[in-house]
Amino acid sequence: MLTIGTHMSIAGGIAKTAENVVKMEANTMQIFSRNPRGSNYKTYTSEEIEKFQSIRMEHHFGPILAHAPYTMNLASATEKTYEFASMVIREDIQRMDELGIENLVFHPGSHTGIGTDAGIQNIIRGLDQAVTADQNIHVLLETMSGKGTEIGVTFEELKAIRDGVKHPEKIGICLDTCHVFAAGYDIVNDLEGVLEKFDQVLGLDLLRAVHLNDSMMPFGSRKDRHAPIGEGEIGMETLLSVLRHPRLCDLPFYLETPFDDAGHKEEIAMIRKRLAEER
Repeated sequence: MLTIGTHMSIAGGIAKTAENVVKMEANTMQIFSRNPRGSNYKTYTSEEIEKFQSIRMEHHFGPILAHAPYTMNLASATEKTYEFASMVIREDIQRMDELGIENLVFHPGSHTGIGTDAGIQNIIRGLDQAVTADQNIHVLLETMSGKGTEIGVTFEELKAIRDGVKHPEKIGICLDTCHVFAAGYDIVNDLEGVLEKFDQVLGLDLLRAVHLNDSMMPFGSRKDRHAPIGEGEIGMETLLSVLRHPRLCDLPFYLETPFDDAGHKEEIAMIRKRLAEER
Protein backbone atom coordinates (compact mmCIF):
# COMPACT_ATOMS: atom_id res chain seq x y z
CA MET A 1 0.00 0.00 0.00
CA LEU A 2 1.27 3.46 -0.91
CA THR A 3 2.22 5.55 2.11
CA ILE A 4 1.91 9.19 1.11
CA GLY A 5 1.24 12.49 2.78
CA THR A 6 2.36 16.08 2.71
CA HIS A 7 3.90 18.72 4.88
CA MET A 8 1.17 19.90 7.26
CA SER A 9 0.63 22.96 9.42
CA ILE A 10 0.31 22.26 13.14
CA ALA A 11 -1.16 25.70 13.91
CA GLY A 12 -4.38 24.11 15.19
CA GLY A 13 -2.60 21.45 17.22
CA ILE A 14 -1.23 18.04 16.36
CA ALA A 15 -4.56 16.18 16.77
CA LYS A 16 -6.30 18.61 14.42
CA THR A 17 -3.46 18.11 11.94
CA ALA A 18 -3.99 14.35 12.05
CA GLU A 19 -7.70 14.91 11.40
CA ASN A 20 -6.81 17.02 8.36
CA VAL A 21 -4.58 14.23 7.05
CA VAL A 22 -7.57 11.87 7.16
CA LYS A 23 -9.73 14.42 5.30
CA MET A 24 -6.98 14.72 2.71
CA GLU A 25 -7.16 10.94 2.20
CA ALA A 26 -3.48 10.66 3.02
CA ASN A 27 -1.94 8.19 5.44
CA THR A 28 1.09 9.98 6.82
CA MET A 29 2.35 13.52 7.32
CA GLN A 30 5.37 15.72 7.81
CA ILE A 31 5.33 18.48 10.43
CA PHE A 32 7.84 20.99 11.71
CA SER A 33 9.32 19.99 15.06
CA ARG A 34 9.06 23.66 16.09
CA ASN A 35 8.66 27.08 14.48
CA PRO A 36 10.68 26.76 11.24
CA ARG A 37 11.99 30.32 11.47
CA GLY A 38 12.49 30.60 15.20
CA SER A 39 12.98 28.76 18.46
CA ASN A 40 9.44 28.43 19.81
CA TYR A 41 7.60 25.12 19.96
CA LYS A 42 4.17 23.90 21.00
CA THR A 43 3.63 21.96 24.22
CA TYR A 44 0.74 19.50 23.93
CA THR A 45 -1.60 18.36 26.68
CA SER A 46 -1.85 14.67 27.45
CA GLU A 47 -5.42 14.72 26.10
CA GLU A 48 -4.31 16.10 22.73
CA ILE A 49 -1.45 13.62 22.48
CA GLU A 50 -3.83 10.76 23.26
CA LYS A 51 -6.23 11.97 20.56
CA PHE A 52 -3.39 12.28 18.05
CA GLN A 53 -2.20 8.75 18.78
CA SER A 54 -5.75 7.40 18.52
CA ILE A 55 -6.28 8.98 15.09
CA ARG A 56 -3.01 7.73 13.64
CA MET A 57 -3.67 4.20 14.92
CA GLU A 58 -7.32 4.09 13.80
CA HIS A 59 -6.44 5.27 10.29
CA HIS A 60 -3.26 3.21 9.96
CA PHE A 61 -0.83 6.07 9.43
CA GLY A 62 2.59 5.15 8.12
CA PRO A 63 5.76 6.60 9.67
CA ILE A 64 5.46 10.28 10.55
CA LEU A 65 8.28 12.66 9.70
CA ALA A 66 9.21 15.72 11.74
CA HIS A 67 11.32 18.40 10.05
CA ALA A 68 13.78 20.46 12.09
CA PRO A 69 13.70 24.25 11.61
CA TYR A 70 15.56 25.92 8.74
CA THR A 71 17.32 28.26 11.17
CA MET A 72 19.35 25.35 12.56
CA ASN A 73 22.92 25.14 11.21
CA LEU A 74 24.98 22.41 12.86
CA ALA A 75 27.86 23.03 10.44
CA SER A 76 28.42 26.62 11.55
CA ALA A 77 31.68 27.84 13.06
CA THR A 78 29.88 30.77 14.72
CA GLU A 79 29.53 29.83 18.38
CA LYS A 80 26.07 31.36 18.95
CA THR A 81 24.67 29.75 15.79
CA TYR A 82 26.20 26.38 16.61
CA GLU A 83 25.02 26.37 20.21
CA PHE A 84 21.47 27.21 19.10
CA ALA A 85 21.55 24.36 16.55
CA SER A 86 22.90 21.93 19.15
CA MET A 87 20.14 22.87 21.58
CA VAL A 88 17.42 22.54 18.92
CA ILE A 89 18.50 19.13 17.64
CA ARG A 90 18.88 17.80 21.20
CA GLU A 91 15.50 19.09 22.36
CA ASP A 92 13.61 18.14 19.22
CA ILE A 93 14.93 14.60 19.07
CA GLN A 94 13.72 14.09 22.64
CA ARG A 95 10.36 15.81 22.11
CA MET A 96 9.55 14.00 18.85
CA ASP A 97 10.67 10.67 20.31
CA GLU A 98 8.29 11.17 23.24
CA LEU A 99 5.46 11.78 20.72
CA GLY A 100 6.21 8.46 19.07
CA ILE A 101 7.26 10.07 15.79
CA GLU A 102 9.48 7.69 13.87
CA ASN A 103 11.84 10.06 12.03
CA LEU A 104 13.26 13.57 12.39
CA VAL A 105 14.88 15.03 9.26
CA PHE A 106 17.21 18.02 9.12
CA HIS A 107 19.31 19.92 6.60
CA PRO A 108 22.90 19.02 7.53
CA GLY A 109 23.99 22.66 7.38
CA SER A 110 26.19 25.16 5.55
CA HIS A 111 29.87 25.53 6.38
CA THR A 112 29.84 29.29 5.48
CA GLY A 113 33.52 29.33 4.58
CA ILE A 114 35.30 26.98 6.97
CA GLY A 115 35.23 24.15 4.42
CA THR A 116 33.20 20.98 4.01
CA ASP A 117 35.42 18.78 6.18
CA ALA A 118 35.33 21.19 9.12
CA GLY A 119 31.58 21.62 8.70
CA ILE A 120 31.08 17.86 8.75
CA GLN A 121 33.04 17.58 11.97
CA ASN A 122 30.78 20.19 13.55
CA ILE A 123 27.69 18.25 12.43
CA ILE A 124 29.08 15.05 13.91
CA ARG A 125 29.79 16.81 17.19
CA GLY A 126 26.29 18.25 17.26
CA LEU A 127 24.67 14.89 16.61
CA ASP A 128 26.80 13.13 19.22
CA GLN A 129 25.54 15.44 21.97
CA ALA A 130 21.93 14.83 20.91
CA VAL A 131 21.54 11.21 19.79
CA THR A 132 21.43 8.39 22.33
CA ALA A 133 21.25 4.63 21.95
CA ASP A 134 17.96 4.27 23.81
CA GLN A 135 15.90 6.55 21.55
CA ASN A 136 13.39 4.94 19.18
CA ILE A 137 13.41 7.85 16.73
CA HIS A 138 15.79 7.95 13.75
CA VAL A 139 17.51 11.16 12.69
CA LEU A 140 17.59 11.59 8.91
CA LEU A 141 20.15 13.53 6.91
CA GLU A 142 18.47 15.18 3.92
CA THR A 143 20.02 15.16 0.46
CA MET A 144 20.64 18.79 -0.46
CA SER A 145 20.59 20.83 -3.68
CA GLY A 146 24.02 22.38 -3.15
CA LYS A 147 23.22 26.07 -2.98
CA GLY A 148 25.88 28.20 -1.35
CA THR A 149 28.07 26.21 1.03
CA GLU A 150 25.50 23.51 1.82
CA ILE A 151 26.76 20.16 3.06
CA GLY A 152 24.96 17.03 1.91
CA VAL A 153 25.02 17.73 -1.81
CA THR A 154 26.81 14.42 -2.44
CA PHE A 155 26.10 10.97 -1.09
CA GLU A 156 29.73 10.83 0.03
CA GLU A 157 29.25 13.85 2.32
CA LEU A 158 26.26 12.20 3.96
CA LYS A 159 28.26 9.01 4.41
CA ALA A 160 31.09 10.94 6.08
CA ILE A 161 28.63 12.35 8.63
CA ARG A 162 27.03 9.02 9.40
CA ASP A 163 30.36 7.18 9.57
CA GLY A 164 31.67 9.71 12.10
CA VAL A 165 28.93 9.61 14.74
CA LYS A 166 28.81 7.49 17.88
CA HIS A 167 25.43 5.98 17.03
CA PRO A 168 25.31 5.46 13.24
CA GLU A 169 22.48 2.95 13.73
CA LYS A 170 20.23 5.91 14.62
CA ILE A 171 21.10 7.90 11.49
CA GLY A 172 19.25 7.40 8.20
CA ILE A 173 18.71 9.32 4.97
CA CYS A 174 15.80 11.26 3.46
CA LEU A 175 16.07 11.58 -0.32
CA ASP A 176 14.55 14.72 -1.80
CA THR A 177 13.87 14.25 -5.53
CA CYS A 178 14.08 17.99 -6.28
CA HIS A 179 17.33 18.35 -4.35
CA VAL A 180 19.19 15.42 -5.89
CA PHE A 181 18.11 16.53 -9.38
CA ALA A 182 19.34 20.06 -8.70
CA ALA A 183 22.55 18.67 -7.22
CA GLY A 184 23.40 16.81 -10.43
CA TYR A 185 22.05 13.31 -9.90
CA ASP A 186 20.14 12.59 -13.11
CA ILE A 187 17.04 10.79 -11.89
CA VAL A 188 15.21 11.70 -15.12
CA ASN A 189 17.49 9.87 -17.54
CA ASP A 190 19.24 7.46 -15.17
CA LEU A 191 17.17 6.71 -12.07
CA GLU A 192 18.66 3.22 -11.82
CA GLY A 193 22.17 4.63 -11.98
CA VAL A 194 21.46 7.17 -9.24
CA LEU A 195 19.96 4.51 -6.98
CA GLU A 196 22.90 2.20 -7.69
CA LYS A 197 25.28 5.01 -6.73
CA PHE A 198 23.29 5.64 -3.54
CA ASP A 199 23.44 1.94 -2.74
CA GLN A 200 27.19 1.76 -3.35
CA VAL A 201 27.99 4.79 -1.20
CA LEU A 202 25.39 4.65 1.58
CA GLY A 203 23.25 1.56 1.11
CA LEU A 204 19.58 1.75 0.17
CA ASP A 205 18.72 0.16 3.50
CA LEU A 206 19.52 3.54 5.10
CA LEU A 207 16.84 5.31 3.07
CA ARG A 208 13.86 5.83 5.39
CA ALA A 209 11.87 8.60 3.67
CA VAL A 210 11.42 10.35 0.32
CA HIS A 211 10.50 13.98 -0.22
CA LEU A 212 8.56 13.71 -3.48
CA ASN A 213 9.00 17.08 -5.19
CA ASP A 214 9.24 18.31 -8.76
CA SER A 215 11.78 21.02 -9.58
CA MET A 216 11.19 24.48 -11.00
CA MET A 217 14.87 24.71 -11.90
CA PRO A 218 16.84 22.69 -14.48
CA PHE A 219 19.12 19.72 -13.86
CA GLY A 220 22.29 20.58 -11.98
CA SER A 221 21.12 24.12 -11.14
CA ARG A 222 22.00 23.79 -7.45
CA LYS A 223 18.82 25.75 -6.71
CA ASP A 224 16.07 24.51 -4.38
CA ARG A 225 12.75 25.47 -5.96
CA HIS A 226 9.89 22.99 -5.65
CA ALA A 227 7.22 22.66 -8.35
CA PRO A 228 3.87 20.82 -8.31
CA ILE A 229 4.12 17.16 -9.21
CA GLY A 230 4.40 16.79 -12.99
CA GLU A 231 4.73 20.51 -13.65
CA GLY A 232 8.49 20.88 -13.28
CA GLU A 233 11.75 19.80 -14.85
CA ILE A 234 11.63 16.30 -13.35
CA GLY A 235 8.15 15.50 -14.63
CA MET A 236 5.36 13.10 -13.83
CA GLU A 237 6.81 10.00 -15.45
CA THR A 238 10.05 10.11 -13.46
CA LEU A 239 8.23 10.73 -10.19
CA LEU A 240 5.87 7.83 -10.90
CA SER A 241 8.95 5.71 -11.57
CA VAL A 242 10.26 6.67 -8.14
CA LEU A 243 6.93 5.77 -6.51
CA ARG A 244 6.69 2.35 -8.13
CA HIS A 245 10.38 1.40 -7.97
CA PRO A 246 10.71 -1.94 -6.14
CA ARG A 247 13.48 -0.60 -3.89
CA LEU A 248 11.49 2.52 -2.97
CA CYS A 249 7.77 1.76 -3.16
CA ASP A 250 7.45 0.61 0.47
CA LEU A 251 8.95 3.84 1.83
CA PRO A 252 6.85 6.77 3.07
CA PHE A 253 6.58 9.66 0.60
CA TYR A 254 6.05 13.28 1.63
CA LEU A 255 5.03 16.12 -0.69
CA GLU A 256 6.50 19.58 -0.13
CA THR A 257 4.83 21.15 -3.14
CA PRO A 258 3.35 24.69 -3.24
CA PHE A 259 -0.30 23.93 -2.40
CA ASP A 260 -2.71 24.29 0.48
CA ASP A 261 -4.51 21.27 1.97
CA ALA A 262 -7.16 21.23 -0.78
CA GLY A 263 -4.51 21.34 -3.49
CA HIS A 264 -2.51 18.60 -1.82
CA LYS A 265 -5.61 16.42 -1.57
CA GLU A 266 -6.05 16.75 -5.34
CA GLU A 267 -2.36 16.07 -5.94
CA ILE A 268 -2.41 12.89 -3.83
CA ALA A 269 -5.60 11.69 -5.55
CA MET A 270 -3.99 12.31 -8.94
CA ILE A 271 -0.89 10.32 -7.95
CA ARG A 272 -2.97 7.39 -6.69
CA LYS A 273 -5.04 7.45 -9.90
CA ARG A 274 -1.98 7.44 -12.14
CA LEU A 275 -0.41 4.56 -10.22
CA ALA A 276 -3.66 2.57 -10.37
CA GLU A 277 -3.96 3.10 -14.14
CA GLU A 278 -0.52 1.61 -14.68
CA ARG A 279 -1.13 -1.60 -12.77
